[in-house]
Amino acid sequence: MPNTAKAETSHEDAVAPLTHGLKQRHLSMIALGGVIGAGLFVGSGAGIAAAGPSIVLAYTVSGLLVMLVMRMLGEMSAAHPSSGSFSAHAERAFGPWAGFTVGWAFWVLLCTAVGLEGIGAAKIVTGWLPGTPEWAWVALFMLLFCGANLAAVKNFGEFEFWFAALKVGAITLFLLLGVLAIVGVLPGTDAPGTSNLGSLLPHGSEGLVVGLLASVFSYGGLETVTIAAAESEDPVKGVASAVRTAMWRIALFYIGSMAVIVTLVPWDSAAVVEKGPYVAALDHLGIPGAGQVMNVVVLVALLSAMNANIYGASRMVHSLVERGHAPRALGRVSGGAPRVAVLASCVFGFVCVVLSYWRPDDVFPWLLNMIGAVILVAWIFIALSQLRLRRRLERESPEKLVVRMWAFPVLTWVALAGMLAILVLMAREPGTRVQLYWSGGMTAFLAAVGYAWQRKRSTT
Repeated sequence: MPNTAKAETSHEDAVAPLTHGLKQRHLSMIALGGVIGAGLFVGSGAGIAAAGPSIVLAYTVSGLLVMLVMRMLGEMSAAHPSSGSFSAHAERAFGPWAGFTVGWAFWVLLCTAVGLEGIGAAKIVTGWLPGTPEWAWVALFMLLFCGANLAAVKNFGEFEFWFAALKVGAITLFLLLGVLAIVGVLPGTDAPGTSNLGSLLPHGSEGLVVGLLASVFSYGGLETVTIAAAESEDPVKGVASAVRTAMWRIALFYIGSMAVIVTLVPWDSAAVVEKGPYVAALDHLGIPGAGQVMNVVVLVALLSAMNANIYGASRMVHSLVERGHAPRALGRVSGGAPRVAVLASCVFGFVCVVLSYWRPDDVFPWLLNMIGAVILVAWIFIALSQLRLRRRLERESPEKLVVRMWAFPVLTWVALAGMLAILVLMAREPGTRVQLYWSGGMTAFLAAVGYAWQRKRSTT
C-alpha cells in the first residue's frame, strides 16, 4: 500500500481544521432522527404495493444488513474519527485512489439528493399555496440551509436537533396509535386481526425483490452521524453511542412502521401509493386532518435531509482537500465552517434542480441513474476497509477498538455477500439495471482518475 502519511500531513497543515461545535445532545438526536429519513415516508408506498405483507420481511433483511454496515463503520470511526468517514477509512486501507473514488462518488450522491429533496419539499408547499413557482421554493430552502451551514456547525446541529425531535415525536405517536388500533383499544376502531395480511407474497418472489430494493435505498443517510461525530465534543463517545443504539432504532422505526401499516391497511389499497402509507393508515383510523399532519412531517423530513446532506457533502469535500484530492480553495475554513465547500455543494444541488426543469427527459434521468447504486458502492468499501483495518488495529492500536464488529470476520463476509446479492438483484430488474450500469461506470471512472492521481503523486 502506498505510504501517504507525508502527503496527508502536508495538506492537513495547509487546510484549517474544523471545530468541535456539536454537543452530545445534537449528535444523539442526529443519530436518532437520521434513521427517520424522507425515503421512509415517501418511498415505502411503492415497496408495499409490490411486496404486500412481505415488505416487513424486506425491511427486516435490509435492516439487518444496514446494522452490520453501521457496526463496521462505527468500529473504524471510533478508532479514527474523521469528517471524511468511510472515504478516509478506505484511503487508510487501500490507498489514495480508494478514498478519492468513494469520497467523490458520495459527494455527487449527496448534492444530487439535496436537489431532489428540495423539489419534493417545494411540491408539498405549492400544494398548500397553488400558483406559486416550485423553483422559487427550492431556491428559498437552498438559501436557508446554505446560510445555516455557512455559519458555525452548532447551527446545523440545532436545526437537526429540532427536526429530529419532530420526526421522532410524529412517528412515535403514529406507532402508538397504530398499536392501540391493532389491539382494539383505540376508540372508534375495531381490531383488524390478520384480515389485511392475506398472502405473504401476493406477487411472488419478484414482488419481494422489488420491496427489498426499495427498502435498501430508504436506509441511505445513516452514515451522516459518523461524519458529524468528527465535529462533536467527544467523537469517540458519540460514534460508539450512535452505533450501539442503531439496532433498536431501525427495528422500531422502520420494521415496526411497516408491520403497523400492512396490518391496518390492505396492502393493495390505492391510497397506499397515492397518499403515502402513513397518511393512508391514519385516514383509515379516521384521524381528522391526518393528511395535512403527515404532509408537515414529510416536509420536515425532506428539509432535514436537505440540511444534513449539505452538511455531509461539505465535510466530505473538506476531508478530500485535506487528503489532497480536491482543489485547495474548497477547503477554506472561516468561522469554523468550510464555507467554500458549502457553497459549491449547494450550487451543484441547485444545478440538479435546474436540470430537472430544463432537461427532464435526458440529462436529469441520466444523473439520477448515475447515483442510483452509489450507496451500495460506499457500503462495499466500508466492508472491505473494515476487513483490512481491523487486523491492523489489533496489531498496532488495540486500545482504539472501542466499538467491535460482531463475530468478526464472519459477519463482515456475510454483509459483503448480502451486498453482492443486492447488486445481482439490481441487474435482474429492468428498473434498476440501468442505475447499476451508470453508477458502476461513474465509480470505474473515478477509480481510474484516482489511481492516475495516486501514481502522479508518488512520482513527484
